[in-house]
Amino acid sequence: MSNIVEYMPSAQDVAITLLLQGDNGDKLTDILVDALDEAFRILQEEITSYPLN
Repeated sequence: MSNIVEYMPSAQDVAITLLLQGDNGDKLTDILVDALDEAFRILQEEITSYPLN
């Protein structure tokens, strides 16, 4: 029995690694900022869709 654990990176992990290896930190930052903007937009829609009692 082996004690070696094999790691299989997800496609997302591989994509981030490739971006970082290519000195594309700014591109990764832009992607993350866009994702946060989208998350905040969705939250804002959820908040405004419920009437206050």
